[in-house]
Amino acid sequence: MRVALVLAALVATAVGVWLDRSSRRHRDRDAATRGPAAGRAAPRRRFLLGVPWGSLTTVAVVVAVYLFVQGGLAHWYNPVVIPFRAWSYFAPLGILTAGVAHAGPGHLLGNVFATLVFAPLAEYVWGHFPDRRGAEAFGSVRTNPYVRAFVLFPAAALAVAVLTAAFAVGPVIGFSAVVFAFAGAGLLYRPFTAVVALSASNVVDVAYSALQNPVTVASGRAAYITPWWSNIAIQGHALGLLTGVLLAGWLAVRRGDDLPRPRRLLVGTVVFAVSQSLWAVYWFRGGETYVLYRAVGLTLVVGLAVLVAAFAAGRDADPVETLRAAAASPTPRRVAVALMLVSTAALAGPAIPVNLYAVDDEPLPGDPVEVRGYQVTYAEDVEDGMVSVVDVSAFGETTTVNTSGVIVRNPDRAVWTTAVTKGRLAFAGEATVVVGGLGWRETVTATRRGWTPVGNATVYRVRVRHGSVGRVAYVSPNATAEPRIGGRTVTVAANRSGFSLVVAGGVDGGDTAVAPIPEQNETVTAGGLRFVRDGRAVFAVTADNETRVRVANRETYRGN
Repeated sequence: MRVALVLAALVATAVGVWLDRSSRRHRDRDAATRGPAAGRAAPRRRFLLGVPWGSLTTVAVVVAVYLFVQGGLAHWYNPVVIPFRAWSYFAPLGILTAGVAHAGPGHLLGNVFATLVFAPLAEYVWGHFPDRRGAEAFGSVRTNPYVRAFVLFPAAALAVAVLTAAFAVGPVIGFSAVVFAFAGAGLLYRPFTAVVALSASNVVDVAYSALQNPVTVASGRAAYITPWWSNIAIQGHALGLLTGVLLAGWLAVRRGDDLPRPRRLLVGTVVFAVSQSLWAVYWFRGGETYVLYRAVGLTLVVGLAVLVAAFAAGRDADPVETLRAAAASPTPRRVAVALMLVSTAALAGPAIPVNLYAVDDEPLPGDPVEVRGYQVTYAEDVEDGMVSVVDVSAFGETTTVNTSGVIVRNPDRAVWTTAVTKGRLAFAGEATVVVGGLGWRETVTATRRGWTPVGNATVYRVRVRHGSVGRVAYVSPNATAEPRIGGRTVTVAANRSGFSLVVAGGVDGGDTAVAPIPEQNETVTAGGLRFVRDGRAVFAVTADNETRVRVANRETYRGN
């Protein structure tokens, strides 16, 4: 962590120095070609002492939230996450913290590096010193460089974090929407520099990995993987980008700044949006199945770039007046600004009905473990209480979907989530869920154990445990082994006390006999068959010892 922060701080300072020197070179060149008035601002530094203090202060706040609010200082790899997501307007803690909280160290450091690459761009646009002629740097609190650097810029970033969390669809978490807002401001003023900064962020990631692990030895291994694009908050990222563009556009109008040519903005926005996967528009079908609309997403990215370019060319002084004027007397300039505002509102609008949802009080299936208002259980094929908030069907997809896995609910915090999916638990065998709030955390463990009849599906039980309190939350249906031994069938059955073998058929017709699955190197008898446990396998042996058939295998797991 220390290496990461030092590296990131150095990168941010380097970006700030480069921006300042680059800008002064351009201003000096303009002064030489257009006269002394053009170079009047050349000696003025954009950053206080040449350092992007606002970016560094913002990062310090974000890291402090992870360490001290989410408990990352004591639990670096397993912070408290659930209560700090943006669940609902009825749970203000999540709305206020989701934009600066993170799901884990990789998530945090990724956003820290991106912030310290893109935030100096936005901070450069903002500036620590007033640009208007006649304004004094220390004439008021608002123009004081120290206040602008250490208070106003971080405060604006945190305000954007709350805004994007409040209008994001779904329980988002992370500072990435603000990173996209920084990038949007940078794109509007300096599209080429923003694209270069995008490459620089990749360099920072590689450099950090090289410092942490100079040599890596890897080999093939089994892993449980969901599509990488299914973990991206596309709507939140796009909302952040448009917010940054709008704020930078407002600043440009207020200052009378000239913006780049629309063609440059168009190309820069396309490159940035494609590189940052804003084209990855997807939907959740339930059952760990996702659908990616790549062609639709790419079309939207191109439309976004056209919108940004047109907005820069057609910006006006007052957004509200622009909307009124565009309706009364439309011109290309007014329509461009109006479309930008309407598109941003349309992107944010769906979040309002979703975030007005309150979790109902209906009991969860199974036998949940309760921890200070949280209910944790395991269930399969139940309606997703978060995705199905608003019943909408379009293009063959629907918001009414079912889910399976470890479910966490807290009506007081408007929480309803599948914390661990069925597939992930089946892969790992055991998973922990951290619940909590400000100043406290508790861990609930879900454990899956099962037996697989030869030629059939696995029979398993899921147990949920918190401290000394544990209970079986789910028992799967029985399944019969494919082999028949002496005309008999063997079924693996599960109940709340354990697993058993059910023998049916044979010379006596439909009679059945039941015996528990034997322990290691032990034998049990049922229905004229002897069952022998050999390691992770159970064999059925006939009375004459002439037939020995494997009938079941203990389910294996590949760790967390």
